[in-house]
Amino acid sequence: MINYSNIFVKEGLAYQAYRDLVDELLATGKTTGADDSAAMLHYSKMNVQRMGRLDKTITLNEDFLNVLANITRKYRMLVVLEGWCGDAAQIIPLFEKIKLAAPAHFELRFVLRDENLELIDAHLTNGGREIPVLLILDAEGVVLNKWGPRPALLNPLMADWKKESDDMLIIAEKLHGWYAKDKTHATQQELTELFKTLA
Repeated sequence: MINYSNIFVKEGLAYQAYRDLVDELLATGKTTGADDSAAMLHYSKMNVQRMGRLDKTITLNEDFLNVLANITRKYRMLVVLEGWCGDAAQIIPLFEKIKLAAPAHFELRFVLRDENLELIDAHLTNGGREIPVLLILDAEGVVLNKWGPRPALLNPLMADWKKESDDMLIIAEKLHGWYAKDKTHATQQELTELFKTLA
């Protein structure tokens, strides 16, 4: 049985610690996970730039802020990801903004997928280890909700792009183009509905 509280406390990294880890690995020609290929290093470097830009530009919409203002209990957000993951780079700065908007009610930690296979295997998406995965835990470490790996309306687009090409660089370009135009609106809308279920 997975001890979510134990993973959160003992293995979880705060946002800045996760960002620092990715930077430190890149400085030595590595990324998270076992694949340090040129492609994975390229993805990780681009993701650092994306996260830096989003850190400065994301603002939570009014509906989301109102939902967060009505939350009275304490929760933990546990995120499973890797540094090379494009979806994660486009989404996790938003999780940090949520925590900063309601610090009395949310803690946030990140763990690497490939170091926590039992955890990700308990939360597969369509049978795959897709990331990022957000798990919302209560004070006792019980999983209340799961979200991820991307806004739902992106899934059919991704399926179409993969039919058109098997070149991951082309697919990644389309993915990040979509995120750039959306400016986190779709993600915020979905998370607003999810967070409405919290007391």
